[in-house]
Amino acid sequence: MDSTYYAVIFTSQQAETIKGYDEMAQTMESLAKQQPGYLGIESARSQIGITVSYWENLEAIKNWKANLDHQMAQKLGRKQWYAWYKVRICKVEREYEFKK
Repeated sequence: MDSTYYAVIFTSQQAETIKGYDEMAQTMESLAKQQPGYLGIESARSQIGITVSYWENLEAIKNWKANLDHQMAQKLGRKQWYAWYKVRICKVEREYEFKK
């Protein structure tokens, strides 16, 4: 990724009831990969969950948020899977990495 792009950082704490969560998370990741402007995803879960998805522009993020299947998953998340969550949208102006 050489040019400026955007990261959506989703941090969350799961509720006690998470039945169906893993299946929905896999479905949402597969669906996001089909969206125009999608660049990738990284995710980790321990005491809190952190998922970072990468997008070409703000319009692509807006379109993903408006996706009807994604909206259904959001409602289920608020109703049964999350005790809390926070979403941050950031402009990535530079990146670098190390690989051994």
